[in-house]
Amino acid sequence: MLENLGPLDEGRFADLRVHLGAVPDPRSRHGRWYPLTAILLMCACAAVSGARSIEEVAEFGQRACRSVLAALGVRRHLLGWRRSPSAVTIGRVLAALDGDALDRAVSAYLAGQHRAAESAATAPSHRVIAVDGKTLKGSAHSGAPGRHLLSAVTHAPVATIAQVEVGSKTNETRHFRPLLAPLELAGTIVTFDALHSVKATITWLVMAKKAHYIAVIKTNQPTTHRQLAALPWNAIPVQHTASTAAHGRRESRSIKTCAIADNLGGINFPHARLALRLHCRRRSAGQRETRTTVYAVTSLDAHQASPAGLANAIRGHWGIENSSHNIRDVTFAEDASRVHTGTAPRAMAAFRNLATGALKILGADNIAKTTRAIRDEPTRALTILGISNTHTNQGT
Repeated sequence: MLENLGPLDEGRFADLRVHLGAVPDPRSRHGRWYPLTAILLMCACAAVSGARSIEEVAEFGQRACRSVLAALGVRRHLLGWRRSPSAVTIGRVLAALDGDALDRAVSAYLAGQHRAAESAATAPSHRVIAVDGKTLKGSAHSGAPGRHLLSAVTHAPVATIAQVEVGSKTNETRHFRPLLAPLELAGTIVTFDALHSVKATITWLVMAKKAHYIAVIKTNQPTTHRQLAALPWNAIPVQHTASTAAHGRRESRSIKTCAIADNLGGINFPHARLALRLHCRRRSAGQRETRTTVYAVTSLDAHQASPAGLANAIRGHWGIENSSHNIRDVTFAEDASRVHTGTAPRAMAAFRNLATGALKILGADNIAKTTRAIRDEPTRALTILGISNTHTNQGT
């Protein structure tokens, strides 16, 4: 699986150490055995190697040879090599971290890697970012609900370039703008569900950030959904179709668009230019065919994006569930994790984002198989994260 990532040469990748070095150390100076950056780098490398828990992060360190430990910044003691940090030490540090600072560091690293991959791409296209939330179900404890994270995730390749903890799903709306504010979004298409369809927020996105949007309207916005469904779709021809067949399932999708720039149909959506109707038919082996219809509105004009491009953007938004959330749950067992103390649940989610994003950007199409291959060659994790084997850390 590593051959799919291309040549893994040192110097090809940005150094993660630079970004993690900006995370403040929550510990007192007394009794520090390991530099904070060394612990965070160990978590990062372990995640790229498929570690699913704090215990498995510690096991990665126990298996690591001296050159790997030295590259991570685990210093040599006068009396010999110290053992790598224990699971208790790692858990205590992650629980006390500044979660915002760690998310900023990981997101900035992935954003830089994503920009580099975009620059190397031969065909320019709209950058598309999805805003979506995920609850860490296993972090629920003693009656407290699981932590809920709101993320900005690039569509292709998938990488989390911003993340915040919002407390609960109902708090997503007020965190939408702070999440996107630090990002350069001019010319970018932002996709989101109707939950974030607040007029002031959409106006800010278009006017202040110079971005475009595609808002998927579900039945939880009954008025707008009803208005969109009432548009004269029967008189509009299908403008693009696509079919796929995989894993015993056949799927056919079609899209129609309708101009609504002049408040057609009474739809009062800020800066909306087109209404979209997507129809999908699915049939799995031995099962009946299912049909679903989804509506959306966008600030893009017909000359700014083709029906095929709009359909791909919406499909990409749905794909975040499989390309990010499902990987975190299935490959990294996120929902099964019982970590609940302090910022540790959010920190582990950040390292899962890092592993998934870094490998996706490099071209991995199967994260589970790729992480298993890296686990057998731990120095590969160092290379992928830009950590030099010859680097030694002189911090306290």
